[in-house]
Amino acid sequence: PGDGSGSAPGEGTGPPAPERVLFPPTFSVSEIKNKQRRHFMFLRWKQQQRKEKLALKKKRRKEREALGDKAPPKAIPKTIENQRVYDETTVDPNDEEVAFDEATDEFAPYFNRLTVPKILITTSDRPRGRTVRFCEQLATVIPNSHVYYRRGLALKRIIPQCIARDFTDLIVINEDRKIPNGLVLSHLPDGPTAHFRMSSVRLRKEIKRKGKEPTEHVPEVILNNFTTRLGHSIGRMFAALFPHDPQFIGRQVATFHNQRDYIFFRFHRYIFKSEKKVGIQELGPRFTLKLRSLQKGTFDSKFGEYEWIHKRREMDTNRRKFHL
Repeated sequence: PGDGSGSAPGEGTGPPAPERVLFPPTFSVSEIKNKQRRHFMFLRWKQQQRKEKLALKKKRRKEREALGDKAPPKAIPKTIENQRVYDETTVDPNDEEVAFDEATDEFAPYFNRLTVPKILITTSDRPRGRTVRFCEQLATVIPNSHVYYRRGLALKRIIPQCIARDFTDLIVINEDRKIPNGLVLSHLPDGPTAHFRMSSVRLRKEIKRKGKEPTEHVPEVILNNFTTRLGHSIGRMFAALFPHDPQFIGRQVATFHNQRDYIFFRFHRYIFKSEKKVGIQELGPRFTLKLRSLQKGTFDSKFGEYEWIHKRREMDTNRRKFHL
């Protein structure tokens, strides 16, 4: 006769009970009607997903350590970047046609060291404080640049004055609702002109762990992933903003990094911690650009001839197709 507790013989000696699964395989958060409960269950489901992912990662690491040298090579994760659709305009470094085109294009005098960059930075009409501060900080990044605030003056009247005063490039910062949202870059005197959408603008005071103010040294310029003919043209436009022969003693570097046709700009300073360790310190400002159009010649919104225009409905049908 038992003691009335209802316990089975041999309890506690068998294998441990399997861990209760928090959510069944067919669980769907959308089936929960209560909004607060649905949000709470979603957070618990995400937490369980993270735990399972971490446990699987630890298990695989232990297996690799146990196999030692016999462990198979790590698989390369699939990303949109490395699954990119091949572009027929991708530039071969040894292509003679590309070399000839670049030797005779509008930027050839700059790369042949016949011209020294002189930049005019201006704004849309009656800019707000944030756009004004952004232009002032951008002028400290680009050497030999001058800020001019427009007062109802049309760009078609500004460009001849810039050419007469030996400016090589014109940068126009547009704004919407007091926030910088566009950048027009025109190479003088013969173009081309690029129109970018600007986003994620951060001024120096908004950057965490920022360094001291930048010095007047000429920075290095890094251009990443501009691989197509269009990308080469855009990369050469950015390069032509900065003088040759960077002053390495200043330890400053301006980076234009293209990833999925988004151009990320960062301005850093090298920090040499030891002979082997080097850190970087962001100086700011930072922003992101998305190319909208590339126009031949200087700015002409009505009669300009466009080399390339971003047509979202036609060009963005494949997520793995990029143009820069």
